[in-house]
Amino acid sequence: MNTQAFLQGNPGIETVSERDMANAIRALAMDSVQKANSGHPGMPMGMADVATVLFNRFVKLDPLHPQWPDRDRFVLSAGHGSMLQYALHYLIGYPDMPVEELQRFRQLGAKTAGHPEYGHAQGIETTTGPLGQGIATAVGMAMAERLLRERFGDQIVDHHTYVIAGDGCLQEGISHEAIDLAGHLGLSKLIVFWDNNAISIDGPTSLSTSMDQLARFKAAGFDVQEIDGHDFEAIADSISRARSSNLPSLISCRTIIGKGAPNLQGSEKTHGAPLGDSEIAAARQAIGWPHRPFDVPEAIVETWRNVARRGADERREWCVRVGASSRCDDFKQAVHKQLPEALFDELNAFRRDHVEKATKVATRKASEMVLGVVNSATELTIGGSADLTHSNLTITPGMRDVAPGDFSGRYIHYGIREHAMAAAMNGIALHGGFVPYGGTFLAFADYARGAMRLSALMGQQVIYVMTHDSIGLGEDGPTHQPIEHLAMLRATPGINVFRPADIIETAECWELALKCRDRPSVLVLSRQNLPMLRHAHSDDNRSSRGAYVLRETSEPRAITLLATGSEVEIACTAADILRGQYKIAAAVVSMPSWELFEAQTPAYRRSVLAAAPRIGIEAAARLGWDRWIGEKGAFIGMQGFGASAPAPDLYRHFGITPENIVATARKLIN
Repeated sequence: MNTQAFLQGNPGIETVSERDMANAIRALAMDSVQKANSGHPGMPMGMADVATVLFNRFVKLDPLHPQWPDRDRFVLSAGHGSMLQYALHYLIGYPDMPVEELQRFRQLGAKTAGHPEYGHAQGIETTTGPLGQGIATAVGMAMAERLLRERFGDQIVDHHTYVIAGDGCLQEGISHEAIDLAGHLGLSKLIVFWDNNAISIDGPTSLSTSMDQLARFKAAGFDVQEIDGHDFEAIADSISRARSSNLPSLISCRTIIGKGAPNLQGSEKTHGAPLGDSEIAAARQAIGWPHRPFDVPEAIVETWRNVARRGADERREWCVRVGASSRCDDFKQAVHKQLPEALFDELNAFRRDHVEKATKVATRKASEMVLGVVNSATELTIGGSADLTHSNLTITPGMRDVAPGDFSGRYIHYGIREHAMAAAMNGIALHGGFVPYGGTFLAFADYARGAMRLSALMGQQVIYVMTHDSIGLGEDGPTHQPIEHLAMLRATPGINVFRPADIIETAECWELALKCRDRPSVLVLSRQNLPMLRHAHSDDNRSSRGAYVLRETSEPRAITLLATGSEVEIACTAADILRGQYKIAAAVVSMPSWELFEAQTPAYRRSVLAAAPRIGIEAAARLGWDRWIGEKGAFIGMQGFGASAPAPDLYRHFGITPENIVATARKLIN
């Protein structure tokens, strides 16, 4: 039943106003937080008016088809206010968000998690909660929209990315990186609403900041406006202006946190705690809401459902346009990220060729060579680097830059913004249409860490190309030499970490990253040249098992050398010495991916590790290695930070040498 029919059939019911619609959000937020005895009612109550105007008049979505490619994206960057989004989803009519889910707010197994989580409920475009991540991820979504629109035209791709951000989002450093990039690229479909309530957890924001945010965003290249966030027409006018601007937009919404709670509104006390029964009763009286908890009058619900009906009409019209387009099939392949099978045949041929040539290159160079094959075979990849393009080697011949006013290219210069790069790649992946990869030094994974963790939490296919992976980078010294970073990445659930030993493993690891659609991959690559270590080509991707016996012994093993990356070569040299000089049978196991090895059967793992004593060899921290070497094993690697010197001197200084491996092996055996 549409709203008009409902009202005609119930003549005693007055026309529903946007204030009534906003008060429904306020009531549901109060009730859900109170029932859970946990949550953040203040932000949903303060931004209810803005959200109502935005969704009632502007947002384009269809709850029955939540993956519609041309829907508007809505990102609640201030994710602590999650009840705003859950209330909207119930009111608009998402099938998986009945009122019972609101009543289960913050409970185990509920779709209404404490912060919005991608994949837990329909219509949640990205996981938010860590402040600043949402706005930075939204920049990636807006980039993806613009890139796809350039390729397929505005009859197929034409939607906005809307963000609600709070003071915390704007204070986090990632927001500066992200808005600078958005302003530089002129992402005019990005519209940010700042919940400017002047309150943080500790109290007024004046305790910690005097920033003129309007001046800051204007300097970054945004169109800026300031409005009363409780004036419905001012809200609508500001959105209309933002939608017509050729710049990204910031709308500063002066709001009252906890608006409607007569004794607590405007106070930090409404931020992160239930209002309490007496204050909720007072709020109900203040906003004219006499209804029981979780009870929303049908007329108000039906009015909200008009958003869904309007969106359904728009989606049907879009489907007609796409179906009539000569690019229909190409668009579907892009949205579903369908890589051509021929690509993997070409990668197999690449491996065969370089086994025959015994190509010796740094694995970062090998990665560049592999990307040359990949980027020639598919248009789905979008590359980039955080101002280290010619160190990471992430650009390939024929790739053109993405630039202000020109989005026909495929290479993004993210600038010295590792954190924003990672978040933007999350946004590109979430939006659909592309497989993003981006490069920086492994040591700078620290800068990108927050967004990388969300890549894993959301299960997004984002490929991180992280070069200069050890003391092997040499003279730049301990500030740039990663030590603990591999352990940190391996400890993160849901990430595949690859540290290939040569050009063949590099190609195999790239193939695995491209085929793995449900998690991010990190390719950890060397600065120094490494020899090709395979004796013969195999059509099988040996790295797919995570670890394999690179060199087996003809007699029973006396020692097993386990290594990754650049240290596999050192292990092979040590095995030759042990066999040649001491008649000790030493097997060499290459372990490009611990995660994939862990996923193998126990029988396979036993066959690789075997019963002989083991030595782990990696120019990094020991943490995690005892899982593989066992209680009686030994580790040769880094015990502390590195130093500034040529790489060969550093390997000798820290004892990561064939000679030390040989001495350690003999001691273990004896």
